[in-house]
Amino acid sequence: MLASELKKLYLKFFKERGHAIIPSASLLPEHDPTVLFISAGMHPLVPYLLGQPHPMGNRLADCQKCLRTTDIEEVGDATHLTFLEMLGNWSLNDYWKKEAIEWSYEFLTSKKWLGFDPEKLSVTVFAGDEDAPRDDEAAKIWKSLGIPEERIYYLPKEENWWGPAGTTGPCGPCTEMFIRIDELPLCGPECRPGCNCGAWFEIWNDVFMYYNKTAEGSYEQLEHRNIDTGMGLERTAAMLQGKKTVYEIELFRPLMEKIRELSGKNEVTEEEDKLERIIADHVRSAIMIMADDARIAPSNLEHGYIVRRLLRKAIHIGDKLGIGSGFMLQLAEIVIDMHKDAYEEVKRNRDFILENLELEEAKFRKTLGKALRKFDRILQEAGTVTGKDAFLLFTSFGLPLEMTRDLAEEKRIEINMEEFTEEFERHREISRTATEWKFSGGLADHSEEITMLHTATHLLQEALRRVLGEKVSQSGSNITKERLRFDFTFDRKLTPEEVKEVEDLVNGVIGRNLEVTQEFMSLDDALASGALAFFKETYGDEVSVYYVGDFSKEICGGPHVQRSGLLGRFRIAKQKKIGAGIIRIRAVLE
Repeated sequence: MLASELKKLYLKFFKERGHAIIPSASLLPEHDPTVLFISAGMHPLVPYLLGQPHPMGNRLADCQKCLRTTDIEEVGDATHLTFLEMLGNWSLNDYWKKEAIEWSYEFLTSKKWLGFDPEKLSVTVFAGDEDAPRDDEAAKIWKSLGIPEERIYYLPKEENWWGPAGTTGPCGPCTEMFIRIDELPLCGPECRPGCNCGAWFEIWNDVFMYYNKTAEGSYEQLEHRNIDTGMGLERTAAMLQGKKTVYEIELFRPLMEKIRELSGKNEVTEEEDKLERIIADHVRSAIMIMADDARIAPSNLEHGYIVRRLLRKAIHIGDKLGIGSGFMLQLAEIVIDMHKDAYEEVKRNRDFILENLELEEAKFRKTLGKALRKFDRILQEAGTVTGKDAFLLFTSFGLPLEMTRDLAEEKRIEINMEEFTEEFERHREISRTATEWKFSGGLADHSEEITMLHTATHLLQEALRRVLGEKVSQSGSNITKERLRFDFTFDRKLTPEEVKEVEDLVNGVIGRNLEVTQEFMSLDDALASGALAFFKETYGDEVSVYYVGDFSKEICGGPHVQRSGLLGRFRIAKQKKIGAGIIRIRAVLE
């Protein structure tokens, strides 16, 4: 059964049972600013799970696009993917455990539907803890359907509790369904569903969502009881087709064949096979992000950083396999062709995708050779690679941290991530929250505001130099999500006329909507070109220079907005003298 056929069959099953079929939401969350991407089918429905009426009723079913950055390190095994499609059915304070479990069992085992052997089906239920009792109700329903006690496993919250999608929100105990793989022996006497040995295939998860996790970490019961279920399209299609990995189904086969063709290898090692899978996953995932109507381009900021991270790792692996340059566009055409019918935005944004793929590969290749030579030089001189070195490779060469870690791992070196984070925090104004999600796949918190103010700081500094003279020099700065603070050398406070002139200059640049670009060069070349640099002791031999159109040029690690027009209206809120020859300005974007 093809994945497209499975999708149609699933939606048909639940439509016959009174469910309205809703389209997939965007990959970018609309209701939750604490996460970068939709990572589960429940995510777009959080307001309705909390009680808001859904315009299409209380019974819903869909196939939702999902992106899981937390699984990036697992990609390349038999089942893990970054981008995936999740089949789901929903009850918004309508039917409850009995109907959800019975329908799951029917769809899985009935000859009319998927027809799995019920004797190979095992299930897990929540074991209970201080937050919620053991789910004996779910276990009783499974027994009534013929699942014996010995194939019902009681597991703790770590394995049988789902949600919330962010740090707070709706959640609850779940029951998961597993198919026993006869070809693979149990790994030991303790082997059970959920074991990572491969003998058990997780096929479906029914979540009984009647708790809400609060900001304090406690669990309170919701007024409405909801059902949230999820079945991974790719995984289930692989199981139905008798494939050992998701990379063997039709959604990946053309990609894998093209990658093998481009590498020119008739046979590959197990490690090379894994690398080919990573390329297929990462290119597909990056394209599906860029295909979203939000039009996310590769960058060093939030969603764009994930795109860049995926693409650059794929390019690097392609080089390791001997594929060479230019392969991204060939793979992109395959991905677009496979998904354009299911998701119209893929076809609609085709030109945007291809253009940015080509640009990103060109940018990366321009600096990759230098980055690798710098890595080798660091290793030769110091015998190791520190967190500070990894930070330098990122800011000066655009080398993703993950790639630096991969290179270090090949040399049996472990990079000190605490040192990397400390260096990142010390460098300019970039906040801890931005650091945490960008480099560990976690949550984003107001980093867009931080980034906008970071770019505004560049504009402020240049405007001050034009109004007050080139003797103005930055002596410090600090940025929060509400305002920027900029300290500079000058012997007096600005007059009201000067304040207005600075504001007008900055707002004029914002109004021109100038492009913000980045270029990598040697420190000497950057200084010779006139780029502003006030922290020379923190720079390496190679630096990144940010341009805001023809207005400003400054050595900086970024990140920045893509165009000045995104900043809004700039206003100087306060100024004061804080020491001999030092003036402090606080400014905001409105």
